[in-house]
Amino acid sequence: MNTLKRMDPRRPFTVTAQGLKRITLGATGVAGAMEFNVPLAAHGEQPKPRRTTAVPQRVLLVAAHADRGALDDHARQTLAGAALIADANTEVVLLVFGEFTHDAAALGADKLIVLPMFERRTFAPLDELNALAACVAAYAPAHVFLPDNATGDGDLGRRYAAAANASVATHVVEIDAAHVAVYIRANTALAARPLPDVVLLAPDAVEAKLPFSGAGERVVWRFDGDAVASKSAVRDLGVDEIDAAQLALEEADFIVSAGNGVSDVPAFERLAATLGAAIGASRVAVDDGKFTRDKQIGATGKTVEASVYIAFGISGAVQHLQGIKDCRHVIAVNLDASAPIAKRANLTVIADARETIAALNEAVAAARSARGTGAALLNSTAVAEGVLA
Repeated sequence: MNTLKRMDPRRPFTVTAQGLKRITLGATGVAGAMEFNVPLAAHGEQPKPRRTTAVPQRVLLVAAHADRGALDDHARQTLAGAALIADANTEVVLLVFGEFTHDAAALGADKLIVLPMFERRTFAPLDELNALAACVAAYAPAHVFLPDNATGDGDLGRRYAAAANASVATHVVEIDAAHVAVYIRANTALAARPLPDVVLLAPDAVEAKLPFSGAGERVVWRFDGDAVASKSAVRDLGVDEIDAAQLALEEADFIVSAGNGVSDVPAFERLAATLGAAIGASRVAVDDGKFTRDKQIGATGKTVEASVYIAFGISGAVQHLQGIKDCRHVIAVNLDASAPIAKRANLTVIADARETIAALNEAVAAARSARGTGAALLNSTAVAEGVLA
């Protein structure tokens, strides 16, 4: 299977550990190779070398929200971008809003600051702004990096730049140690400028895989939110839960999808409702009339970016794999261990789809009865654990 990702031919380049990979007339080359003080990591499980062991003389600060204890792809790319342009005398500090349980060193961070009181389901923009400003005051970074997204980081970066009267570049698609560039004129031209105080990085401008690691030192940094709490009209009204079936597939974070191997559609739909997951389907299942056309996932249907995607009875044609290429965790349930989707899946369950769906429905009912949770929905982590069990 062709694993090359489609790239915008107008994109100037993507920053990688090997240099700046440029797209020219459909060919991939390396331009302006970047220098590093460590060799590329060898294949296998060998530990990666430290990016630098020198005494830091300046700081690059990366701020991002965590999602269920981890950074998403966009945030990891932003952290990698800071690490790639940092020299031997520069320290990369990662500030995480929310719980964080992953290895910051492997992502390229030299210092890690975690603020668990902030998480994405809580709307506290001014308190987060105060926390970021306090961290900037403590570490005096040369530049601040955030992913330019719609889930809190992009808004925080803009708020900070305005409050600090700092120079800022948004939707950055090109970056190196000296400059950044953004698209202008309906994405037909680039505008460049020297590296600003605040950099809001667009998705896929940086390759997140690094040949080195950071120091990964976890810093105990106390942020007194009560002391600097903002007195404003901003009030968190909480999160309203809606039926996952009403959610567009492009926006769904948890999807269960049915293919030709799913014969008991009512049981499948009951499982989706029980788990609080959106429903997707393969082209074959849609063509057979089992599901409506708006449920179709693939190159000729919807392209999804779910955190968890469970495929029941889907062989994995190239068109379907194209539609789920950006999903974070893929679980496949299929009788054929050599099906193409097994190569894409993070976990493959070799079993009959109908029997697995029935077993999951029974397991969920038993778990709810034992725990007395009523109609509370299981989250995606519990689903993964249930499938693994």
